[in-house]
Amino acid sequence: MVATSLTTPPSPLSARRRWTVLTVCALSMFLVGVDTTIVNVGLPEVGRGLDVGTRGLEWVVNAYTVVLASLLIVSGALADRFGRRRVFQCGLLVFGLASLACAVAPSFGMLVAARAVQGVGASMLSPVALAIVVNAMPDPRERARAIGVWASVFGLSMAAGPVTGGALIAAFGWRSVFWINAPVVAAALVLVAVFVPESRAKLPRRLDLPGQVLLTVVLCLSVGILVEGPRIGWASPTALAAYAVITAATAGFILVESRRSEPLMDLALFHRPPFATAVLGAVAVFVALNVSLLLNTFYLQHTRGWTPLAAGAVTLPMALGATLCAPWAGALVGRSGPRRPLILAGGFTAAGGLCLINLSQDTSVPQILLAHLLIGVGFGFANAPLTNTAVSGLPPSRAGVAGAITSTARQVGAAVGIAVAGGLVAGAGPAGITAAARPGWLLVTACGLFLLVVARASQPAASRTR
Repeated sequence: MVATSLTTPPSPLSARRRWTVLTVCALSMFLVGVDTTIVNVGLPEVGRGLDVGTRGLEWVVNAYTVVLASLLIVSGALADRFGRRRVFQCGLLVFGLASLACAVAPSFGMLVAARAVQGVGASMLSPVALAIVVNAMPDPRERARAIGVWASVFGLSMAAGPVTGGALIAAFGWRSVFWINAPVVAAALVLVAVFVPESRAKLPRRLDLPGQVLLTVVLCLSVGILVEGPRIGWASPTALAAYAVITAATAGFILVESRRSEPLMDLALFHRPPFATAVLGAVAVFVALNVSLLLNTFYLQHTRGWTPLAAGAVTLPMALGATLCAPWAGALVGRSGPRRPLILAGGFTAAGGLCLINLSQDTSVPQILLAHLLIGVGFGFANAPLTNTAVSGLPPSRAGVAGAITSTARQVGAAVGIAVAGGLVAGAGPAGITAAARPGWLLVTACGLFLLVVARASQPAASRTR
């Protein structure tokens, strides 16, 4: 769980040590973000190499994101109980070994299985690393700046994944996007051992295995039906059975969680409008990002005939916007709260989606670059205020799980975005991708507009009534 106490004593670490801890944890977080998107630009090459169609290729991405989303909260609980540094190191090791398995996978099934194991390792990195950082930086203003840097690194990793993937694929083939993780993981393991202090929760929460199983069933089946629905038919017996199981598992999850003294997910948090809208906002941001990246990949490589490197390079403005604006967002949150950066995030994201609604085979490259810049700026402004809105005003015992739920929401958004975008372009020929993708760009615009609603909800009640 993400330990984000708002009322803790001064940190025993020096300022230099605290920011060194942030740097080391951010390096590991970079891995998680990059591996969420680095494969996107290489999907056509993976399909050709392993003889897989577009719909199957979605599982190369979603096997990772769905497992990651399912296990984030329980990984945080394990870290609180057994030690955050220890669990963090285990996550790095699992992630590194799974990356090697992906690199040598002889078949599509083995690749998907290895990506799922990667998700297991990544689930031990994201919330645990942020818990380590927050534990080292108890001062609220310093924490806000640190979250801004954190969001900048995460935004850079998500947006730079396609660029990095395109360059690696052009030089060494698609397997290189997994080989590259090995030296980074090795360096991170050494740095964590040297610089990161061990920490545990004073009162660790009990593991909620029934809740964990039910949550995993809900997430896996929901994403699975989004991916496979167009192929099997939305009203087919298989789909109807899936809907029934999802409904039953969701009802079971709510029932189990409402009766446990220490639930996996504190459902009472959703009674707070700022928290509920922040979670939905996190989903919306990552839906928009992943829809944009996947539609960009298939449009540029299939419709325009660009190489993976050229298609990845188009996302450079997105990476630039995310990297520059995330620290700015953190500073704005520290000074005046989350409302202003959320308004900026929503406006820029919606503008980026609008730029590409009428995308055609002849759309100018500057227009495409501008759209990606706007979406990147929106993404950069979004993450710090969403995290702050989710955890602000909560006691330490509830702020941790609030941060973990928000992290889960991001990965759910990534999985949904990939499933929706893949469903739109699956089966469309090169000439038909632009028309098939139009609902996707409308969805990106709608996600940006929804962030304006989140901005409104993030205001303290007193300021809304003035």
